Amino acid sequence: MHDFSDELILAKNASIVASEILVNQKENFNEVLSDEGRDIKLKADLASESAIKDYLKSKSGFPILAEESGADQDIGNSFWIVDPLDGTSNYSRDFPICCISIALMHEDEIVLGVINDFNRNDIYESTINSVSKLNGKDISVSSITDISKATLTTGFPAKGRFDKDFIEEFTEDSLKWKKVRMIGSAAMSCAYVASGQFDQYQEKGIFLWDVAAGLSLIKSAGGSFSYNSHSDNKFKLDVIANNGSL
Repeated sequence: MHDFSDELILAKNASIVASEILVNQKENFNEVLSDEGRDIKLKADLASESAIKDYLKSKSGFPILAEESGADQDIGNSFWIVDPLDGTSNYSRDFPICCISIALMHEDEIVLGVINDFNRNDIYESTINSVSKLNGKDISVSSITDISKATLTTGFPAKGRFDKDFIEEFTEDSLKWKKVRMIGSAAMSCAYVASGQFDQYQEKGIFLWDVAAGLSLIKSAGGSFSYNSHSDNKFKLDVIANNGSL
């Protein structure tokens, strides 16, 4: 079995290149390009994505699926998955929960993930052949088995539905948990599940690029996940990922 160690190094290095742009050139790139409904796009999203794609293309033959530009060719069943800035609204308002997320899908399986929490100089990494790590140290999911003692992290995706039925369903489910957190970044939410700070992440209508790296982290940290694609967009998902004990 391929160990994907070379690809992991590429993903980490690509995230570092982009993180330097997001941190050191924030004054130049924290400019709103569009602000419609619940979604916001900055120059920073485009600058980070361009840097990541250029780096990956220069060193890897896999096609790329990225949030801002979509798929740059027929991606088949093996491709990079890039979210150049997950938590754009947080970034724009100096709320330090946002990150870069890069994953690799290989033969329809998510085989590695990198999340660069550039505000804290933290890099989460995983492959299917290794335990998830934070800055080189092993991490693992929590051992909580009782939902009434557990913390759920979730969110309202920018392009999700928010009708009365959705709100009622959300409220009913929220009451089952000890705590519910919405931090504005699906990728960081997954990273916190992988490191045992939260116990379950779930969200309806989230996109593959938001969660792919985080799902890899959770699985390699001892957890589990499942998702269903929407009929109108195969990259739009309903996701549940947890410590494997709930």
